[in-house]
Amino acid sequence: MSALAAVARREFAAYFRTPIGWVVVALYLALSGVVFALAVFEPSAPASLRPFFSLSGWVLLFVAPAVSMRLISEELRTGTIEPLLTAPVSDWVVVAGKYAAALGFLIVMLAPTTIYLVVLESVSDPDYGPVLAGYLGLALAGMLYLALGAFFSTLTPSQTLAFLGTLFTLLILRLATAEGIASRTPDRIADLLYAVSIDRRLAGFTRGVVDSADAAFFVIASAWLVVLSVIALQSRRWR
Repeated sequence: MSALAAVARREFAAYFRTPIGWVVVALYLALSGVVFALAVFEPSAPASLRPFFSLSGWVLLFVAPAVSMRLISEELRTGTIEPLLTAPVSDWVVVAGKYAAALGFLIVMLAPTTIYLVVLESVSDPDYGPVLAGYLGLALAGMLYLALGAFFSTLTPSQTLAFLGTLFTLLILRLATAEGIASRTPDRIADLLYAVSIDRRLAGFTRGVVDSADAAFFVIASAWLVVLSVIALQSRRWR
C-alpha cells in the first residue's frame, strides 16, 4: 500500500506542476458556473443543480481524456517506463496508483462546485438527496471515463492519440446507445445497447434516484478496464 500511495502522490502532484491541470480545472469551473447561474436565476425555472449535473456529464467526456491521457503515455514517451517497470513494484501498483491520482484530481476539480449549494440555499430550499445522488453519478461516470483513458494511455506514447481514442470511444458509445438510434435496431441489439447506455445509467442519479445496478455497472466496468490496462502494461515485458 505504501508503494501505491507513493505512485499516487507523485502522479497527483504532477497534475499541478504543469499548466494543463490548472487549465482543465479553470475551464471546467468557468463553464459549469455559467450554466449554474443561468439555471438558478432563470425566473421560470426551479432552482436546482440538475442542469449542472446534466452538463457535467457531457463536459467529463472531454475533461476525463485530458486528465488520463498522460498516465502511461508520458512514461512511454520520455522513456521513464523502463525504470518504472524494473522498480520493485508490480504493474498493478503502477496502474492503480496512477488511476487513483487521476480520480483524486477529478474530486479536487469537483470540490469547488459545492459552493453552488451555498448559493442554492440562499434562493431556495434544496433537497439534498438529489444533490448527493448527482455528485455520486458524476464520480461514477468519471471513474469509468478515467479507466478507459488509462487503458488507451497504455497503448501509445502519444498523449494526443490517447486523448482522441478515449474521446471518440466515449462519443461513439453515447451516440450508439442514444434512444433515437438504439430504438431502431433489432430487439436483442437494442437491449444490449440500453444495458451499456451511460445516459440511461446516469439519468436516475440526476433525478436523485440511486440504483445499485447502475452503480455496480460503473464500478465493474471501471475495474475491468483497469485490469485491461495492467495486462496491456504487462505485455510490454514480453516484447
